[in-house]
Amino acid sequence: MKPSVTENCLPIARRRVAAGLVLLLMLSACSGPATDAEAELREWLSTAQAAAEAKERRKLMSMISPAYSDARGLDSDDVENRFRLYFHRQNVIRLLVSIDEIRVIGDTAAVVDLTAGLTGTNDGALGFSASAYRFELELEKADGDWELLSARWGRLGDEVY
Repeated sequence: MKPSVTENCLPIARRRVAAGLVLLLMLSACSGPATDAEAELREWLSTAQAAAEAKERRKLMSMISPAYSDARGLDSDDVENRFRLYFHRQNVIRLLVSIDEIRVIGDTAAVVDLTAGLTGTNDGALGFSASAYRFELELEKADGDWELLSARWGRLGDEVY
């Protein structure tokens, strides 16, 4: 019996995902000493990653400013709905995050550039999905906590907007 198209494509897709994840890991290998604000932002990103992988929508939303808005016209309610949809579609979510640059402005504002590989298992034809994106996050420290004010993103290799 001949293997189906899906069976033939699955090993190729897995190799591509693995190669992309290895590349992201290599990109994260270098970084200099962190300031206190940079350390806080790295912790914020780590917390956000853990919450996304655990599909903790409320935790993620607590990290986003109610005043969130972006160039795509999304507000915090739209972001919450996107989380809800993505978490519903994926059985398991895994992220590989590489922080490209953290720029702290004063002590209360920051811009974080990062690359993220997203994988998820689902009930689709291949049983998984994978993609990689570049993000530019704008954060503000309000009442002692960092909050996401705005974000720009695009698939790896495409323009970020």
